[in-house]
Amino acid sequence: MRHRQSNKILGRTKQPREMMLRNLAASIIIYEKVKTTQSKAKAVRPLVEKLITVSKQNDLTARRKLARLLPQPLAIKKLMETINKRYLDRSSGYTKIVKLNRRAGDSAVLAQIELV
Repeated sequence: MRHRQSNKILGRTKQPREMMLRNLAASIIIYEKVKTTQSKAKAVRPLVEKLITVSKQNDLTARRKLARLLPQPLAIKKLMETINKRYLDRSSGYTKIVKLNRRAGDSAVLAQIELV
């Protein structure tokens, strides 16, 4: 039973799920909005929020923490150079999820997650 377990499984085992969420977070940072399923958007939101919060420290330790989590160097560069300056006065709430239509093939609920 899944009593009081907060993370979503998303039909994958632990390592593929974590890598999928890290890649999705990097895509959100690079492109600033991504269209995906609603459950994936809800699962990746805390990760993106934490990455932006870490990047606001703007030092070598923050860059190394981001390098451990993000697979793309372009995402790290964009976080450290542009995105952290945009959210200096904001304490949280860097992303928003907008619900879209259902996907034609499997009728999955789609959502767009974007940086505010």
